Amino acid sequence: MRNSRRLFPAEEPFGRDEQGFDVPADLRRVWDFSRDGVRRSLEESLERLGLDAVDLVLIHDPDDHWEQAVSEAYPALAELRDQGVVKAIGVGMNQAEMLARFVRETGVDMVMLAGRYTLLDQSGADELLPLCAGRGVSVFAAGVFNSGLLATHDPSGTYDYAPAPGPLLERARRIAAVCDRHAVTLPQAALAFPLRHPAVATVVIGARSATEVTRNAALTARPIPENLWTDLAAEGLIS
Repeated sequence: MRNSRRLFPAEEPFGRDEQGFDVPADLRRVWDFSRDGVRRSLEESLERLGLDAVDLVLIHDPDDHWEQAVSEAYPALAELRDQGVVKAIGVGMNQAEMLARFVRETGVDMVMLAGRYTLLDQSGADELLPLCAGRGVSVFAAGVFNSGLLATHDPSGTYDYAPAPGPLLERARRIAAVCDRHAVTLPQAALAFPLRHPAVATVVIGARSATEVTRNAALTARPIPENLWTDLAAEGLIS
């Protein structure tokens, strides 16, 4: 899987950028959704990987670059898909609205929806997920812990990479209390919830260590009683 988004041309040292990314001192991040930029980025990746083709390429976070992404990045990738260099094209974002535009206006094969179909935010189900189900576009659900708030059974930390607002923290605690009644942990429920929707093909889980990978795999293997979802819906905690 390749993300078509950011290039790192040589530049004077400047350290951490405005989005909090630690960038090597002789590099800088730029957004490039141009036809040439996408092709160059993929060619360099193929060379590093020692491959002639990749299974999936994602146009990643084009929020402020819709016109270039849809008029240059996508057509360039569609040509490469026709040539067999790319087997599938996707778009990954933290919002559902623009992803729905991509599904309606292009021939993407999948979308990666981060944080918008979780135990705390089901806004992706309003339009995007039904649209994908109807058009045969696979959905990869990412950010299912909402950046941390759902990652532990005792909710704490961040929501969408910022301190969790009080109402959302309380909501997460209420969900955890219902989970307790069914001997299910909050992160276990967070991992399982998106897969209940027929449009969702898989859940993408970030991990910082081998221990977290092992833990997440164990959580996904545990069965969850259907009554948990019934009780959460009855209390108005999921839709």
